[in-house]
Amino acid sequence: MSESAVSHQLRVLRNLRLVSYRKESRKVYYQLQDHHVLTLYNAVAEHLDEEVAPS
Repeated sequence: MSESAVSHQLRVLRNLRLVSYRKESRKVYYQLQDHHVLTLYNAVAEHLDEEVAPS
């Protein structure tokens, strides 16, 4: 993903108040605003990693 695409996605997440950020000089650090988002992400990732049972 290009830097500009990542920057755009982070801006969307900030606008949705899903992440917060802080600047130090020219660096920007992002952090999840709500631990529930990480819980949901982990649940989805775990589900995707499960093997699909044959029908």
